[in-house]
Amino acid sequence: MKRLDVITIGRSSVDLYGAQVGGRLEDMGSFHKYLGGSPTNMATGTARLGLKSALITRVGDEHMGRFIREELEREGVDVRGVTTDPERLTALVLLGIRDEHRFPLIFYRENCADMALCEEDIDPGFIAEARAVVAAGTHLSHPRTEAAVLKALRLARDSGARTALDIDYRPNLWGLSGHGDGENRFIESDAVTARLQGHLGLFDLIVGTEEEFHIAGGSTDTLTALRAVRELTGATLVLKRGAAGAVAFSGAIPADLDDGEAGPGFPIEVFNVLGAGDGFMSGLLKGWLDDESWPKALEYANACGAFAVSRHGCTPAYPSLEELQFFLARGIRTPALRHDAELEQIHWSTNRSVDWPQMRVFAFDHRMQLEELDGATPARIGAFKALCLRAALQVSGGRHGYGILCDDRLGRTALHAASGTGLWVGRPAEKPGSHPLALEAEFGEDCGNLVEWPLHQVVKVLCFCHPDDTAAMRADQEATLKRLYRAARRNRLEFLLEIIPSKLGTVDDDTNASLIRRFYEIGIYPDWWKLEPLTSPEAWVAACAAISDNDQNCRGIVVLGLDSSEADLGASFTEAARHDLVKGFAVGRTIFGSAARDWLAGAIDDDAAVERMTHNFSRLCALWDAARDSTKENAA
Repeated sequence: MKRLDVITIGRSSVDLYGAQVGGRLEDMGSFHKYLGGSPTNMATGTARLGLKSALITRVGDEHMGRFIREELEREGVDVRGVTTDPERLTALVLLGIRDEHRFPLIFYRENCADMALCEEDIDPGFIAEARAVVAAGTHLSHPRTEAAVLKALRLARDSGARTALDIDYRPNLWGLSGHGDGENRFIESDAVTARLQGHLGLFDLIVGTEEEFHIAGGSTDTLTALRAVRELTGATLVLKRGAAGAVAFSGAIPADLDDGEAGPGFPIEVFNVLGAGDGFMSGLLKGWLDDESWPKALEYANACGAFAVSRHGCTPAYPSLEELQFFLARGIRTPALRHDAELEQIHWSTNRSVDWPQMRVFAFDHRMQLEELDGATPARIGAFKALCLRAALQVSGGRHGYGILCDDRLGRTALHAASGTGLWVGRPAEKPGSHPLALEAEFGEDCGNLVEWPLHQVVKVLCFCHPDDTAAMRADQEATLKRLYRAARRNRLEFLLEIIPSKLGTVDDDTNASLIRRFYEIGIYPDWWKLEPLTSPEAWVAACAAISDNDQNCRGIVVLGLDSSEADLGASFTEAARHDLVKGFAVGRTIFGSAARDWLAGAIDDDAAVERMTHNFSRLCALWDAARDSTKENAA
């Protein structure tokens, strides 16, 4: 049994994608950062579809190289074949969307890291783990990278693995045109044709557009080119034909392209053609390695290509397996897939990176409560929150499943210092104590400041609400929440909604569930819910059902503390832990309350404050873990 389904080999880059659409690259004012490079895109695309994928490439020993490695790991791609080059920089690509046909791009690949890939980077044992090895044509353009690719292919064939080629022809990456000609997809070249044809016999599957088969076959007549390729290889040839779909030729090339095996196409709006081929290849590899028929494999491929052309970016556009299956079963509701709210929610919720099965969160995003304490000043509160972070890090000890809630207004130093520590980080948006809900002044009418937030931070908002709220109160609060939620999605930030009805009226077993269902009705799908300890098993069942009935992919629930005693929290944990959707807790004053009062009053020093909070946080973690373990034991 082989450990890996597929290894891709070749280009890796950071794509800097123009955020503005419809203008020249010269007119772009801001950029989104994504993974890039055909083999890197394919490794990610196949991982999202459930294949065990890996990548062989090189990245620089710098921030962009670390970004590629970390993103691949988040996507579930095996990175053992990603070598860090100490001398060269990671490749960059600047891209824009001019219209549905034009896509200006500049490759920054002069002596880049991935073009230093060499035979020594190819580990025979690693190749032997794979069912298939996929190469992209660009790495056949240089003797050093060509030698590495050929070694990988020969090892793959020796181990019984399948081999595939994505022709991936970029004339300027073969030195045939200038840096400003990245958009060009075809220039005739006898030298390139000869180089490609020398290796076509090494492949079981060859995939390309008509222009790419023109360069591989040495003719601008597609049928003639395909026949020339067929003379050199018995591989299945898959021809991508744009809006006309794609066809597979397993044997002799027929007299008409329409006589090949085809899969159903998808009439969708073309928004962005960049990366469509890598999405197509990801779906095709899924079908090929699952031994589906060519029509079924091409259906997967066409669908994945349709997602790619309908969204911004390359890798971010590719679907999860759940999303692909949903789309194929339900069909197209709107040709502009990025405007299909149901589909986009599945895309978002099934492609989130980093799993959080346990959540032990130290919440010190409090502002109003700390400002009311004797000795409190903004600077002193900020210094105290830095001590809270020290305590959180001591308890977590670098282990996964721990987090903090911290604000930017008073806790900026701690908030910034938490980046890169491995902690889950939530950041509040609400004005403390507001009812109706109001946001901190920094947010403005359009919540435009979220563009400044790092992508690892989670937007947290506390809303005091109750089913008995007046219509005016409900409308006011819902409008604010929708504005914030939509801004979070635009900026690729997760969203945590905390609701507290007990401060406003009587609470029964259905109170929280009723509120939860209402938020889904108005189109708010939180990644996380933060709920107060519920009063009965029935209340927990109702709340969990309200979430799972509307969002099977919700991250989960964390239980808040409301300054409860440790004993009361322990009792609430025992009940909450019985429900799989409850992932843990987010508690604050029970952990920091006494330490804050004494430290701000000058009664204890920094180390004593950290020691006390570390003790309190550790005890709550132990209570939660014991409650969860007890639930597992009882279930067994």
